[in-house]
Amino acid sequence: MQITATSLALTVDDVRASATFLTEHFGFAEAMSADGFVSLGRAGAPHVIFLRRGLDVLPEGFRDRHATGVILAFTVADLEREYRRLRDAGVAITLPLREEPWGERLFQVTDPNGVVVELLDWNASGDR
Repeated sequence: MQITATSLALTVDDVRASATFLTEHFGFAEAMSADGFVSLGRAGAPHVIFLRRGLDVLPEGFRDRHATGVILAFTVADLEREYRRLRDAGVAITLPLREEPWGERLFQVTDPNGVVVELLDWNASGDR
């Protein structure tokens, strides 16, 4: 098998709100859209697709589920700078900057639909 691209599809109530959050704060650009659907792309990242809950393109048992339990995690080069940038832009930090015992440093924000976005890097002295 040759995988040529990777996408994450998340079901949300307000597709436009989630798409705007990623385009304004994380540098994604709209690749395509239709009623209840937006596909976003960014160099070096998987495509992120937002689907409106209830669409009949989703399997019947999954149509009304929300993207809970999913974290979009992006490894970044300067975690502190991104923390300040997002905070200064008025984005609510829902999990403050912290370091885990295994060396992962991270913080989290949450989009208007409750989708958690985590930014992280690795402490060179931590275990991986």
